[in-house]
Amino acid sequence: MAANQAEAPILEALARYADADELGFTPPGHKQARGADPRARAVLGDAVFYGDVLASGGLDDRLTRGRTLERAERLMAEAVHADHTFFSTCGSSLSVKAAMLTVTRPGHRLLVGRDAHKSVVAGLILSGVEPVWVEPQWDTARHLAHPPSAAAFAKAFTEHPDADGALVTSPTPYGAAADLAGIADVCHRLGRPIIVDEAWGAHLPFHDDLPSWAMDAGADICVTSIHKMGSGLEQGSVFHLQGDLVDPAELASRADLLGTTSPNVLIYAGIDAWRRQMAEHGRELLGQTMELAAHTRAAIEAVDGFHVNDAEDFCGPGLAHDFDPLPVVMDISELGTSGYRAADWLRAHHHLDAHLFDHRRISAQLTHADDEQTTTRLLGALRDLADHADDLRDAPHVAVPSPADLRMDQACPPRDAYFARHAKVPTAEAAGRIAAEMITPYPPGIPVVLPGERLTEPVLKYLVTGVEADMFLPDAADQRLKSVRVVEED
Repeated sequence: MAANQAEAPILEALARYADADELGFTPPGHKQARGADPRARAVLGDAVFYGDVLASGGLDDRLTRGRTLERAERLMAEAVHADHTFFSTCGSSLSVKAAMLTVTRPGHRLLVGRDAHKSVVAGLILSGVEPVWVEPQWDTARHLAHPPSAAAFAKAFTEHPDADGALVTSPTPYGAAADLAGIADVCHRLGRPIIVDEAWGAHLPFHDDLPSWAMDAGADICVTSIHKMGSGLEQGSVFHLQGDLVDPAELASRADLLGTTSPNVLIYAGIDAWRRQMAEHGRELLGQTMELAAHTRAAIEAVDGFHVNDAEDFCGPGLAHDFDPLPVVMDISELGTSGYRAADWLRAHHHLDAHLFDHRRISAQLTHADDEQTTTRLLGALRDLADHADDLRDAPHVAVPSPADLRMDQACPPRDAYFARHAKVPTAEAAGRIAAEMITPYPPGIPVVLPGERLTEPVLKYLVTGVEADMFLPDAADQRLKSVRVVEED
C-alpha cells in the first residue's frame, strides 16, 4: 500500500509536542526558549527554540514507539524510488563517509573520481581505505573537470580487480552530470556497488527533464544534500539505498558510528517538509524554475562580456554526459577580470552572493525559491558589473596547469601521509616533497593537493598565484601558502 505523501511525521510530531505543552527536564538547556538570551531570541525568533527538542524523549518517547523518524524516512524512500532512506543532520560530508565505510574497509581499495569533494578524501584518511583515482574528463579549453566516464571506471577495475566498488560525483557543482547508468553497469557486471555523491542533485528525482538521478540510474547508494538544491536547512542530508549488494543494517550501523547522538530535530523537520513539498508540487515548481532559468540564461548571455555555459559547452564526446541548467555558470573572461574579483564586487556593491567563483567564472545557483524578482535583481547587478569592468581589470593572473600537470603521483596512502610526522617547509622549497595536508580551493571544495601526493612546481605555482588572486584555501595550515605541511624526511 502506497504511503500518504501528504503526511509529514516529524512536523506533525512537533505540532503535537507544542499542543501538549510538554515540560522537559532534559536537554536542550534553553528549555523551549525560556533560558535563551533575549538578544538571540530577537534575532532568531522563538520558533527556532520551540522546534529544538530531543529526538527521543521529546519528539518521540524514550523507546521511539511513535516511529516518527522511521516513518519520515520511509516516505522519503518511496518518494524517490529507493528501497531505504536514512536522514542525517551532519551534512553529506558525514553521509558519504558512512557510505564509503559500508562498501569497503581499511586496507582495501575503492575506485574514486579525482574530482571528489574533500569530504570523500576525509573519509579515506579516517578509514585507511586506499583510493584508486579515476581521472575526470577534462575540458582543456575551459580548464574545467567533468565526471569520469564509464570507460574510465572499467579500465580502473581491469587494472585493480580487487577494488571493492566505485564512487562518482554527479552532478558537479557546475551542473555537469555523469553517465551513471553506464558506470553502474560497469560496477554491477563485476558484482561491485556504486556510490554516487549526488550532493548537488536533491531536486533531480522530481522532474523528468532534469538529468537522471542516481537511484533511477541503478546506483546502490546515493548521498544528497537537502540544503543545497532543496529547501531544507543547512546540514540536512539523506542517503538512499537500493538492491542487494549493500546490507541496509551495515549502512545504518556505519551512520550510527559516525553520526551525532544529539540530532537536531529542526534539520529533520526541514528534510521531512521538503520531501512533502516535492512529492506534492515538485514537478510544477521545478518546471517553473527551469523556465525561469532558461529566460535568465538568455538575458545574461546578452550582457557584454558574459557567456553562460550550457549543454553545448559541457556535453559531448570526452565531456559530461548530461547537464543541469539550474547552476547558471558564467564565463566572464572577456571582462578581463577574475571570478574572485567579480564576486567580491557584487557583494560589496549589490549585496549579492555568487555561488561559485574561480579564475574565470562566477555562478548563480537557481532553485524553486527563485522568481522574477530575484533574477531581475541578479541581472541588474550583472549588467552593472559589466559596466564597471574597466575598474576590475588587471586582476592577478592565475597560472592554471594543464590536466597532465595538475595531477601528481600518489606516493603513499592519504591516511599514512596525514598522520605521519610532518614538517613545515617554505612553498618555494616544497616541490618533490610528499604533502601531509589537504589543500582545497573553496568553493567548490575539490582538493588540488591530497595527503600522500608528491608536490610539483606547476601545482604549487597554481595555488600560490591563486592565493595572490584571492583564492580561498580554508584547510591549508598556512592559508596564505607561504609554507606547506609535508611528510618529515628521515
